[in-house]
Amino acid sequence: MIKFSCEKALLQNAISVCSRAVAQKSSIPALEGLLLHVGDQLTVSGYNMQTGIRTKVSADISESGEIVLNARLLGDIIRRMPDDIITFYADEKLMVHLTCGDAAFDILGLSATDYPDLPEVEDEYSVSIQQKTLRSMIEETSFAVSTNESRPVHTGALFEINEKGLTMVAVDGFRLAIRREPLEKVDGGAFSFVAPGFALTEVKNICGDVEESAAFTLGKRHILFEIGSTELICRRLEGEFLDYKNAIPRKNPISVIADTKSLINSIDRVSVVISEKLKSPVRCVFEHDKVRLSAKTGNGEAKDICHLAGDGQNLEIGFNNRYLMEALRYAPADTVKIELNTGVSPAIIVPVDGEENFLYMVLPVRLKSSD
Repeated sequence: MIKFSCEKALLQNAISVCSRAVAQKSSIPALEGLLLHVGDQLTVSGYNMQTGIRTKVSADISESGEIVLNARLLGDIIRRMPDDIITFYADEKLMVHLTCGDAAFDILGLSATDYPDLPEVEDEYSVSIQQKTLRSMIEETSFAVSTNESRPVHTGALFEINEKGLTMVAVDGFRLAIRREPLEKVDGGAFSFVAPGFALTEVKNICGDVEESAAFTLGKRHILFEIGSTELICRRLEGEFLDYKNAIPRKNPISVIADTKSLINSIDRVSVVISEKLKSPVRCVFEHDKVRLSAKTGNGEAKDICHLAGDGQNLEIGFNNRYLMEALRYAPADTVKIELNTGVSPAIIVPVDGEENFLYMVLPVRLKSSD
């Protein structure tokens, strides 16, 4: 028998967070459900054999036990209940009685014995960082995580931790994103790992825009992220990650300084004629104190000029409009320095001065003379 009561908002939030790690379809019915563990406190868990999320909920517990309930059904019920205290009661036959205000539901649960244990993560290396910092680092790199399964290690982001701080790297064959932040303390020395992109998206969603800290711990096969009362456990990605330090050309003779928003707006303007069906690179001609942008497809032709600081030496280069725009959009700076070399060399986007806390590299697209 299980019996507890708790506020609807708290339970609804826990269910929505943990449901993101529930298997959509599984040969094990329990994996399509959430595990409710009622002991000293209420813990809700979701697990799809790759990623597990569990969170603690403050509840008034009368009788403890464990039960598994279908995640979608439970979520739908709780969401529709009035904003009040929910009372939860489960009998020995796994029949669950839920009441809140005048609303009442009876649903059948599953035995918790069929629910696989979430992996234990040995505390070998761990690091603490502010939630809002981790959240922005994930956001400002994860757009460049590869979706190509032929190199599974690149479907995640590389975390490198040493005395200088945390470096996050994502690469997908067309662009590369790096973010660096100092850390207050590092336990266990320098270490690195690759975390799956989909797990990092969930970590970002769980992190608040707050200064409270989040921690991550590296185990032999898994990584544990602890954010407030929520834990996310995911499998590490194995394999040889790109040697990014040698992949970035930094001896670039051309460097210009751009207002990030103005350049995004110019690229956006000329992108109007580009579509999924009618693709075309954005042609950029970097002149003295300006760049001329243009795009031409069957839809028509668009041109714009964006003012810059510096001499582009009349370099003509083409870019995928989305890749260039995303690199600029996620760069955490109002002005950026763009380093260039030739029409077939990558563009490097870095801060104008100070510590290089970000670097974005975008590979060019070869221009046809007719473009």
